[in-house]
Amino acid sequence: MTRTPFILLAAALLGACASSYDLTLMPRDSGTIHKGQAYRPAGSDDTQVNIVIDDKSYAGTWVVNAPERSTGYVTAGIGLGHRRAGFGIATAPVVIDSSGGETKALLRAADGSGLRCDLKGISGGRGSGTCQDDQGILYDVQVRLKENQ
Repeated sequence: MTRTPFILLAAALLGACASSYDLTLMPRDSGTIHKGQAYRPAGSDDTQVNIVIDDKSYAGTWVVNAPERSTGYVTAGIGLGHRRAGFGIATAPVVIDSSGGETKALLRAADGSGLRCDLKGISGGRGSGTCQDDQGILYDVQVRLKENQ
């Protein structure tokens, strides 16, 4: 009986690792809205992406190019006092914020045409970026974490 709450908690935490996103695209030459979805199964590094533009479906994956944050370390030190001179070494962590991770998506349609997307900030549940198709049409993109997963 005491294992039941632990098992339920573990299942809830593992289920929470899956992520689903809604994508909204608008070309820069019109106000037409196109939709897409992205889904990363729990325990997977691959996020599957599907976008439909004018009845053409593009599918592929996205890859995180730069993490949302990274940590580096700075080491330095020298000290001079009134009556003594000394040398010391100190190390301090430095957090570098890259304004939300950078993501690259490469998508392909059944006819062999492609859609390339550069996105930022997705790890925070919301992001934005651009996609460009083989004809050179540029799309602005909004990414939102799905509310009901």
